Amino acid sequence: MRFTPAQVRQYYDRHTSAFVALGQGGGAIHRAVWGPGVTVRGEAFHFVEDQMARRLREQSPAGHVVDLGCGVGASLCYLAEKLPITGTGITLSPVQAGLAADRIRSAGVADRLACLEGDYNDLPPEIRRADLAYAIESFVHGPSPERFFGQCRELVRPGGRLIICDDFRRATPAPAAGPAIERFCRGWHINTLIDSSELQALARDTGFIHESTIDLTRYLELGRPRDRAIAVFAAMAGRIPALSARFAPLLGGSALQECLARGWIGYDLVTFQRGQADTRAIEDWTT
Repeated sequence: MRFTPAQVRQYYDRHTSAFVALGQGGGAIHRAVWGPGVTVRGEAFHFVEDQMARRLREQSPAGHVVDLGCGVGASLCYLAEKLPITGTGITLSPVQAGLAADRIRSAGVADRLACLEGDYNDLPPEIRRADLAYAIESFVHGPSPERFFGQCRELVRPGGRLIICDDFRRATPAPAAGPAIERFCRGWHINTLIDSSELQALARDTGFIHESTIDLTRYLELGRPRDRAIAVFAAMAGRIPALSARFAPLLGGSALQECLARGWIGYDLVTFQRGQADTRAIEDWTT
């Protein structure tokens, strides 16, 4: 099953308000990560952004940051509170673009941040080169990972970084994995669910050097009481076509929980550096 950009746009236009209201906190729509050193929910919710902020402090604390699939702009605003960056967000959804613009104004950072309605696989020409580009839980929606990396090659300056935090396949022969992954993809409008080796090959072929992959799966909130209740509902609703269509995001999220808990999918934070020479030769030499 493949989803067009128009279908992904409609999905987020329809569901963003619910995602913000019912999500895991922080006013945005990505997951909380209870990583090393995290003690409170606010830290968990911003764990991924804090890893990016650390990279920026080391590299270019006042650099230009591009959020590829920025949602309602929460990550950009958080980074702008921590560092003197300039930033550009891009989202397919006009609903999200409007909410992001409101958030940017409310945060008092409209002189440094902007959100554009558009497609990260066809970047608007006004986006200037990035010291850091990142995609948090948005890479999987794109219909062409090759196109994504090709655009990032043009976007990220030599020496700059590209960070992807998202779901990736794990090698598994389990017969039950296929149907569960299909339910996840259908419910969440997922186009690109690849494994780590495929991701690194795509990056290498477009001039990016793999720096690190951190498996964050064990730090996610899995199997909470509400998740168990949703799983029971999903099992019933999945047998009724009208309910399956109406509650597709809920059913997709329940399937993802199962896939993560069983090790069929992992949640990774992957960092690449944009090479300044022949990165394939460099990587071959260093491995």
